[in-house]
Amino acid sequence: MSTMRLDRLLANMGYGSRRDIAVMVRQGRVKLEGKRVFKADEAIKLADAQSGALQVNDVAVDPPSPLTVMLHKPAGYTCSHDETGALIYDLLPERWKLRKPALSAAGRLDKDSTGQVILTDDGDLLHRIIHPKSHAPKHYEVTLTEALRGDEAALFAAGDFLMEGDAKPLKPAQWQPSGEKSGLMILQEGRYHQIRRMFKTLGNRVATLHRIQTGQLMLGDLPEGQYRLLSRDDVAKLAEKAADNADQMLR
Repeated sequence: MSTMRLDRLLANMGYGSRRDIAVMVRQGRVKLEGKRVFKADEAIKLADAQSGALQVNDVAVDPPSPLTVMLHKPAGYTCSHDETGALIYDLLPERWKLRKPALSAAGRLDKDSTGQVILTDDGDLLHRIIHPKSHAPKHYEVTLTEALRGDEAALFAAGDFLMEGDAKPLKPAQWQPSGEKSGLMILQEGRYHQIRRMFKTLGNRVATLHRIQTGQLMLGDLPEGQYRLLSRDDVAKLAEKAADNADQMLR
């Protein structure tokens, strides 16, 4: 689809109901290439919405679907649409909660964990990132409460490591220690609280967990609590394989 009715397009992006959009048009608040739009049912090129030519209140509208963003999640926020308390979606523009299709997290972090969260309304991309057969490798900086034993890397890489309560062994994972109680973990799958449970099985406990990378897309210097829109090149990096050696990722 290369065009869409203005009222439907803006409603899908969370700017209000179609009735709200009609009112905005009558008030002269919607412009295309700097000129006032007079009809709410006017066909708009999606390329114009992507390029910034379409404006509401003299501000370029958000990109239409597909929209993919990277968020630097702080501790204390939950990766959910409907749980109580602080949610990661509270860190995004309020209107984005009304977008259709909705944004979803491509790989959650638990409430106490921090770092990179990818959110997208692109179902195909979401599938590629989280599906077991094409799971994008995810990189985590980990600190522990107790000193490392020394055999963690071999145990996690063996492909037969079994967590407490699970009947199926984990896929091989890369663990590279960086200190007495810290290191980098690269996972090829994403089971519930996986890293915390891996170390719990060995009698240790995770103190902090911080995701820094998905595929080859790094969190970088994005400030905590902030987000940025991802370009096509960024999205392509999400599907790229992780570095062959976890050592390359340590700083």
